[in-house]
Amino acid sequence: MNLDVNTLFLVTIYVEAILGLLLLFAWVQNPSIRAVAWWGFAHLLRAASIALFGLYGTAPDLISIDLANAVLLTAFAVTWMGARVFDGRRVRLDAMFAGAGVWIVISHVMPYSQAFDAGVLASSGIIAAYTWLTAYEFWRGRSEPLVSRWPAIFMLFAHGALYLLRTPVSAFLSGQASADLFGSVWLTVLSFEGLLFTISIAFILLAMAKERTEFRHKTAAMVDPLTGVANRRAFLQESDDLMRQHGSDERSVSVMLFDLDHFKSINDRFGHALGDRVLQIFADTVSINLRPTDIFGRLGGEEFAACLRNVGLEYTVTLADRIRGDFEKAAAMVSGNTVGGTVSVGVVVSQQTPFDLHSLLGRADQALYAAKERGRNRVELAGDEKLLAQKVEMVDGNADTLAEKLTEQSAA
Repeated sequence: MNLDVNTLFLVTIYVEAILGLLLLFAWVQNPSIRAVAWWGFAHLLRAASIALFGLYGTAPDLISIDLANAVLLTAFAVTWMGARVFDGRRVRLDAMFAGAGVWIVISHVMPYSQAFDAGVLASSGIIAAYTWLTAYEFWRGRSEPLVSRWPAIFMLFAHGALYLLRTPVSAFLSGQASADLFGSVWLTVLSFEGLLFTISIAFILLAMAKERTEFRHKTAAMVDPLTGVANRRAFLQESDDLMRQHGSDERSVSVMLFDLDHFKSINDRFGHALGDRVLQIFADTVSINLRPTDIFGRLGGEEFAACLRNVGLEYTVTLADRIRGDFEKAAAMVSGNTVGGTVSVGVVVSQQTPFDLHSLLGRADQALYAAKERGRNRVELAGDEKLLAQKVEMVDGNADTLAEKLTEQSAA
């Protein structure tokens, strides 16, 4: 079965149009991801440009060459803009139409005998540039864990490279007759690659949009919307997974339970908006002090928890008291109001395997209750660690002294 370029052009028109409508239909179903609409319009523009190319010989060159190339270049630019919109970057209308403008200037400034080669070189280079810019936009957003980004980046880079191949091929064939040019096996192969690319990239982009929607839904179900940290469900699940993964070794696990002091009074005195701000300040304070591998979440209301792996008693107590002190400073004045926010902390450190998260949280809660009973704005230890702590004078705001005394007692 032989496929000539004219047949591929006709098939490509239908495919581009159908894919464009499919993407637009997907966007209507989920308007929140506007990039899908941009990509849909890009496919429709490519279908229109190919249809205009098909009029070559029956329509003026102004339509079948100039307008067709301008629409084609703009279509690739629209794909690039869609990638920018996908990752929340602004649309650049000047850059979107710059490629078409550059091509028109180059193809009309050159002498007639050189116009064909110059036009092919310019259009191929501009399309490759827009395609690589699209790949670059996806690369810039790689911090978002979307698996479908990577095949999209690879395909866009490869397609841009193959588009540059059209330049020497077209230059080699430029002296042939029109029928020979369109019947060339090389242009047939390149056109067939373009058809396969446009089908593949449309479905990959659609998969990327779907993956983002699912990721955001999952994130919304696992993240506290006010503070941006893990919610109760996510914290318990991640901590439980961590303890199961390391349940067979003898490394310690520390759990810290935080409760903001007199939080109801803060809401009553200053309003819930400022109370929310205090919660955000505390979440930020803890997040800054924790390691990337530590797990931190909001259990509900003004109660938070952290789970740390492979840290000792001294480190945990010092860290807990540093968080307490940093928050006391950060929440002293909030939005011009003297709030005086503080936090009480209950700490438990365990090396008994297998680890039981709910048991550790229960012991940390007992320590937190003791901190409340003993005046708030302090750190208290739970369980067997308390036997060691009884030898140490627990002084508010004295984390360094506490750590030093714990070290001295351990050495003794």
